[in-house]
Amino acid sequence: MLSTKLMSRASFLRSASTHAPRGLAAILQKNPEDVVITFAKRTAIGRARKGQLKDTTVDELLQALFKATLEKTKLDPSKIDDICVGTCHPPSPLYVSRAAALAAGIPNHVPISTVNRLCSSGLMAIRTIAHAIQAGEMSIGLALGVDSMTMHARPTPEICEVVDKNVEAHDCVQPMGWTSEMVAETYKVSRETQDKYALISHTRASESHAMGIFAEEIIPVELKGAVVSVDDTIRPGVTAQSLAGLKPVFPNWGPASTTAGNAGGVGDGAAICILTTRKRAEQEGMEILGKWVASSVVGVEPKYMGISPIFAIPKVLEQAGLKKEDIDVYEINEAFASQFAYCVEQLDIPIEKINPNGGSIAISHPLGMTGVRQVVTGLAELKRKNGSLLCTSMCIGSGMGAAGIFVNEARSASQL
Repeated sequence: MLSTKLMSRASFLRSASTHAPRGLAAILQKNPEDVVITFAKRTAIGRARKGQLKDTTVDELLQALFKATLEKTKLDPSKIDDICVGTCHPPSPLYVSRAAALAAGIPNHVPISTVNRLCSSGLMAIRTIAHAIQAGEMSIGLALGVDSMTMHARPTPEICEVVDKNVEAHDCVQPMGWTSEMVAETYKVSRETQDKYALISHTRASESHAMGIFAEEIIPVELKGAVVSVDDTIRPGVTAQSLAGLKPVFPNWGPASTTAGNAGGVGDGAAICILTTRKRAEQEGMEILGKWVASSVVGVEPKYMGISPIFAIPKVLEQAGLKKEDIDVYEINEAFASQFAYCVEQLDIPIEKINPNGGSIAISHPLGMTGVRQVVTGLAELKRKNGSLLCTSMCIGSGMGAAGIFVNEARSASQL
């Protein structure tokens, strides 16, 4: 059971989006003022330091994604009101994002911002654009998530001595691997359980990769004269035996149960969503893929940052007036199998609904990209299944969590 301290702390440190319709029937209604998603794609992902994007800078990746998106959608870039890019560690992120947009042919009157809430940065970019549209401040916006963990690995945070004397302040800047081991130790998540959930991720991703399912969500981009269109992060042939044979990567912390096979992969990539009002989308003849509904952000003890979806998901469901059974697909980030396993079992959601094509353990977790990638992946899956509701969630470094609710409005050709 979760401690009273964790629950009270999480309930105190949370914020949520406003203007959300409440109840399943209200959420599924179509209204002119709805914030809708008219385009949702991602680049292929590359393995950090070894993969196809290891020599690609963040601005180069963003420029390629902007250009491919404008070419695919035929969107007049002069009609874009604002852009928000979620990204974590590149230096001068606003400068490089602005430069990439200009180099891609987006006019200089189109503004841009960046947001960093670590692993939820992409979702926060979507939320930023959605809220501005809801407020009537704009009509068409782009939300992106990007990170190159090759070029910009997590830096070691530095805090002063007086701040470091506070236990939680000290914990919030510790390596993420340490938090994985703390969750495993405190909540008794065994190595065997972690490997079990990791195998599900690897198996599902490998099967989806082989079936060409990810091609439906990937937009090919041209980089250095070559077209990048297929993930190189997915490892076919992973077995229970091969996972069990891996050595711990953090042997000096906790039960030393985290391995390269049961932790979220380190990668490079970017993803994008175009958002507008339903009225504007219909006026412009844009295809409507889905609808933004709501988001939540919570805080938990930094030492156990990985358990935060346990709080973020019920919060966003509550504010939307939904039950967990109403959701057709959950995309819950697999930062580490320790925290993912514990979240799944505490939330008591059928694993069949969660990450049906695998998650970050297999696909990889470019930090800023993931929050948008989950929406891209989840909406594509709902389209295939003719499902209605998507819930995305992730834990966030330093002790936070976030979640979002989206409605699918696209149907596959076989359902038309």
